[in-house]
Amino acid sequence: MGGSASIKAVLPATFPNDPELNYKSLGLIQTGDDAMNAFPRLHEKSPEEIEEIRAALLAYCRLETLAMVRIVERLYEITLF
Repeated sequence: MGGSASIKAVLPATFPNDPELNYKSLGLIQTGDDAMNAFPRLHEKSPEEIEEIRAALLAYCRLETLAMVRIVERLYEITLF
């Protein structure tokens, strides 16, 4: 984890070979910075681009939530024997 407690460091250290939990498998939006930059610019986009960005934002948020759930589940496994 390289001394970091961020999800992007903890997740691959905890689930190194799980393709469902791989941020690099996401398309347009793979980081929080990508999401923060995309959202305020939606009003400048065409309806088709808005839908593409919306889908990418939802995929990113889904993975962020799933990652937190899986990490908590793993911590429970480790600490509750």
